This record gives sequence, structure tokens and C-alpha cells, in this order.
Amino acid sequence: MRLLNIFITAACALTTTMAVHAQPYPSRPIKIVVAYAAGQGTDIATRYLAGLMAKDLGQPIVIENRAGAGGNLGTELVKQAAPDGYTLTMGTNATHVLNPFLYGKLPFDPALDFEPIALVGTFPMVMAVNSASRITSAAELVALSKRNPRSADIAMPSTTARLVVELLKDLSSVELFGVPYKGSGNAMTDLLGGQLPAVVDTPTALRPHLASGKVRALGVTSAQPSGLVPGVKTVAEQGFSGFEVVAWNALYAPRGTPPAVIQTLNAAVNKVLMQPETRQRLLELGFDPAGGTPAQLADFANAERRKWEPVIKRADIRVD
Repeated sequence: MRLLNIFITAACALTTTMAVHAQPYPSRPIKIVVAYAAGQGTDIATRYLAGLMAKDLGQPIVIENRAGAGGNLGTELVKQAAPDGYTLTMGTNATHVLNPFLYGKLPFDPALDFEPIALVGTFPMVMAVNSASRITSAAELVALSKRNPRSADIAMPSTTARLVVELLKDLSSVELFGVPYKGSGNAMTDLLGGQLPAVVDTPTALRPHLASGKVRALGVTSAQPSGLVPGVKTVAEQGFSGFEVVAWNALYAPRGTPPAVIQTLNAAVNKVLMQPETRQRLLELGFDPAGGTPAQLADFANAERRKWEPVIKRADIRVD
């Protein structure tokens, strides 16, 4: 009788465990960790996207901001989470491509410790000048620097902006001079005040100044013209073939998350991104909508790593 009771207890426990695991995904709220402060572009876009995905998935999606160390803190927390599809991260080109080359040591490997779900959105950088400047294109800016070094210093309020300058140096063989800034505000103050002639920044940061006519765009750094800056030519089509620099956001899960869960999440992301109102809203938030398969995101991120590692090492760009 004692053995029978033990068997029955074990069988009930096994049945309960199987029932729990047999529940369709998702059966409880999902958390997306944003490794940046609330109110930043990645956070705002993630909250918007999560609200739409929650309706499709039938479960709430909670956003948790865990900023610090250039996005590394929050990203590490997701690496350590259970691979069950209930803790995700909105990765960026910083956390999942650039940071391994910018920081001396990371507690995670973005290529090995995460399952790609889908590319959510991209955005180019914009090269711009004070509207009083006679420079009208990226090609003219480079030509001016070639004739008279230090005559066309470029404000760089972010690491991505610096990558734009470094890649343009590589492709043009011209010693461009970039001036680092801690943020867009100070860079824009100096640009408008005439302390330096040019800046590289995001479409969102430049939008009000472009709209007011105080700043003029010279070129966008994406391979194709961007709806974020209508009517502006790419840097690539101004004589710098192959030039492309884009920042991006993509959804990731911890390594080992079941393929069926990844496919469910991927389908939800793509369904949302196909809606015209979603695409319009993301453009308003400063993102070109993306989408695609997990494999396409993996290939894209790997290509980005191969591209930027030698550029960062040649320029000796370090954060820590």
C-alpha cells in the first residue's frame, strides 16, 4: 500500500508538471527588458510595439528598464533569465554588435547567448550643417576637408556618429576630424552657434531643427533613402559607394528558448509591423519599420560585426 501511495503521488506530480508544460505559449505575462532609461527612443518604440503584440498574443507584456553600462547591464540580466520565452530584450546595434569591441570585457556574448527573434526597426544617421553654411552635400564636406584640414570639423554626439565619420574617412581617404560630444543638445548648440560647421546625429534629434530651417541635411547614412528624412540623398550615392551606417532595434530571447516560442514571437512582431498604422507610427517615432525571420536577423547582426570590428580597432575606439 505504501509503495502504491508513492506511485500515485509521483504520477500525480508528473501529470501536473506535464500539464503545466503543455500549456500553450504564452500562458502568462511576458517581460521585455529595455537596457536603457525610460523615455529614450528604444524604450518608447518598445512600449508601443509591446502594446500591439500583447493584443495578438493574448497576454500582457511588461517593460522593465534596466539601464547602465551602455546597455550591458540589462542585456546580461536577460542572458541569465530562464529560456522559456517570458523574458526578452529589445537589443540594439550597441548591445548586440558594437559593445564587444568597445568594452574590454563583457559578461555575455551577443552572438552565442541569445536567440534572434526579429529585426524591429532601423534608422540612419544624418549629416547636417548650419543652414548658413555654403556646404550642400556630404561630398562637398569631404572635399572641403581635403583642401583644408580642420576646416570642416564634425560634431559627434554618439558612438554611432563617430562610426559614420570613421567609415567615411576609410572610404574617402580624407582625414576628417570629428569632435566628440556627450549628447545632442551641446552638439546642436555649437552647430547653431557657428563653433563648428557640421554634425552627425539621428533623424529624431535633428527633426525640429530641420523643420525650422536652421539646419540643412547633407545626406543620410542608410543604403537607401529614408522616409525619416524625405528627399535627402544617401551618402553612398554622393560618390561613396558601399557607405552604410544604420542603428537598429531587434527582439531577442535567451539562448535555448524553444524554436516554437521563437516562431510565435516572430509571427507576432511581423504581424504588427505589417499594419499601415504601425509603420506610420514607427516613422513618427524615428524608426524605419523592418521585420523578417530570426535567421535573417542573425545573418544581419553577424554581417554588422564583421563590418564594424576592423573599423573600431583601426580607430582605437574604446568606452572603458
